Amino acid sequence: MAQKNETPVLIVSLLLTLALLGGGAWWFFNRLSPGMLSPGSPTASGNSNSTSASSGNGSATPIQERLSAGEKVLFAAEISPQKQAGVEAIAAGNFEQAVSDLEAALQANRNDPEALIYLNNAQIGNQTAYTVAVSVPAATFINPAQEILRGVAQAQTEVNQAGGINGVPLKVLVASDDNDPQVSQQVAEALADNSEVLGVVGHFSSEATLASAEIYQSTGLVMISPTSTATQLSEVGDYVFRTVPSDRFTAAALSRYMVNTLQAQNAAIYFSSESAYSQSLKNEFTTALYGDGGQILAEFDLADPAFSAADTLQQAAEQDAEVLVLVANAAMLDQALQAVAVNRGQLPLLGGDGTYTPKTLQVGGEAAVGMVVAVPWHILSDPQAEFVQSSRTFWGGDVNWRTAMAYDATQALIAGLETNPTREGIRQTLNVSGFAVEGATGTIRFLPSGDRNQAAQLVIIEPGSRSGYGYDFVPVP
Repeated sequence: MAQKNETPVLIVSLLLTLALLGGGAWWFFNRLSPGMLSPGSPTASGNSNSTSASSGNGSATPIQERLSAGEKVLFAAEISPQKQAGVEAIAAGNFEQAVSDLEAALQANRNDPEALIYLNNAQIGNQTAYTVAVSVPAATFINPAQEILRGVAQAQTEVNQAGGINGVPLKVLVASDDNDPQVSQQVAEALADNSEVLGVVGHFSSEATLASAEIYQSTGLVMISPTSTATQLSEVGDYVFRTVPSDRFTAAALSRYMVNTLQAQNAAIYFSSESAYSQSLKNEFTTALYGDGGQILAEFDLADPAFSAADTLQQAAEQDAEVLVLVANAAMLDQALQAVAVNRGQLPLLGGDGTYTPKTLQVGGEAAVGMVVAVPWHILSDPQAEFVQSSRTFWGGDVNWRTAMAYDATQALIAGLETNPTREGIRQTLNVSGFAVEGATGTIRFLPSGDRNQAAQLVIIEPGSRSGYGYDFVPVP
């Protein structure tokens, strides 16, 4: 651990590093998604357009401006002239022209999942179709929103190219919820009121999903979250599912690694009191570690305005912590990375899936080498898998677990539509004890709680070239 007389030097060093990274490096980070796709992915921007839903206005944006089957662009970043023309053609009902324009847009940027969904919808035109919705934070968390859309877009493309669902094509309605619980509730109400929407993929964070889940449950509309892991979601009801393993699975994997592989029993944990996800994973890890014979010696709240990485590292060492566990949500990732920097590799690091981002590789750098993170899936865990190959063909690069889980959520809805294409029919199909369908990450099965019956995958940060930052996440052997 850092000695007391090193603390001022470490703080100055850290501040200088963050200052250097704060400008150009922050911009460069936003040029790549956590799926490690090649440059050219749509990114956050201040650009606006008359056919784009306004961003940053929270619930002030009219709800219909947050919904689009192709009539408006929800991702305001880098709207190409071809994509702009395509959405205008859809809005005018000129689907043939829209197809031509959106195909040209995808030739220029093959990584744009919003454009692909709108192209698929334009090809359907006025035909009868089954409609599902996907709700993502299009204006606030651009990268994960696009990662989720890629999974939905790929599943939609594949089923429609194969002839549809019993001959009926799949249409996708995209919703932008800002990852805001209040807005997510409004989106859920709008989707529930739209009788054409038969199922929903979403939402992104546990906070947004928990806020909207009761609405889906009470209105009888199936929701499958690809990314929400908080254990509270298991208790909502029989219209609520997820394809991502719950925090209970993640906590068990991290605890076993700490006790069995690291041969350690004492941990200090970093969490956010403002995040349902972070608190859920903290509680589940504490329980799992206790069951495995270990204990939590110190808890540090990343959301505390007085949070000091140097002070917490000193306290952790004074209490003889052997491992640092980071269960930060996206909003608190910067604070967690301060702890990584101050630690400088002295204590082993474990992390929840919220730390699985390019920013951890870029900002953490050498100090993050050896950090083990639990994720639902990693593309290198089975390089020859069909989805691994097909996703690379679709997107021209490697996708990450959010894309895979969204693909699986869409496949589950497609399976429900094949059996009984109604809201109630989908619920009944997914709740059958023998339900199983093949997805990106293997067979999709749900527990009676609606949770995915699948273990977590551990990855470790090592030097490498795949990410472009000099470090990569790779599966733990």
